[in-house]
Amino acid sequence: MQYALELKNVHYAYHTLEGETYALKDITFSVREGEFIALVGPSGCGKSTLLHLIAGLLTPEKGLIKINGSYHPDNTSGIGYMLQKDELLEWRTIYQNVLLGLEIQHALTARSRALARALLTQYGLNAFANAKPSELSGGMRQRAALIRTLVLKPDIMLLDEPFSALDYQTRLNVSDDIGQIIKKEKKTAILVTHDLAEAVSLADRILVLTSRPATIGQTVNVSFSDPGLSPLARRNAPEFKTYFNLIWKELNPDE
Repeated sequence: MQYALELKNVHYAYHTLEGETYALKDITFSVREGEFIALVGPSGCGKSTLLHLIAGLLTPEKGLIKINGSYHPDNTSGIGYMLQKDELLEWRTIYQNVLLGLEIQHALTARSRALARALLTQYGLNAFANAKPSELSGGMRQRAALIRTLVLKPDIMLLDEPFSALDYQTRLNVSDDIGQIIKKEKKTAILVTHDLAEAVSLADRILVLTSRPATIGQTVNVSFSDPGLSPLARRNAPEFKTYFNLIWKELNPDE
């Protein structure tokens, strides 16, 4: 089987004048095409560093990262990255913001413009295409950021706590919304989150990282009796509490 993503014995350390800070140690896992993975672990354990390595923003000191069957790909345009903030440019309209990545990649064509319009329509933002980001709610802004990523047709989506800047109620609704969109688009996704409930509600599999230098302490396969449940509906399913408690105990063994 060819995986969308494979990491084999990946190590990484930060180097400063004061010495080395080991962030990741012997990280090995694979992700199937269309699978949704969540990474959880103690604060500062290296979750975001792991995303940076996958995105090609950092290079492993040891180990290999394989994307769509190729090691060390020179072109990482097949990877989409959503950050904690939407990073929409306030002086551009929502439509212009959605086109930004295409402009940077010199991929702005009639076909890509049509796709941008279709995605805005499909996900309820076409009426706001000419609005400025300041005119939209936090949830709508994050949806626009997702469309900006989807229009690039990424093979793998990296989500670095994309809902953390939202208030709790909005966060629930937006994570449900974006989770369903990612599933509908059949995208491979890796989510970094501190919110265990969010991980259980969204993921097919959860990797629990240890404290720094992080290793994979446990892998939890997430399965519900009704596979068609939305992320929000999962929170009310009987299996939800079992998974939540399992991961909580793994992260807090002394409690």
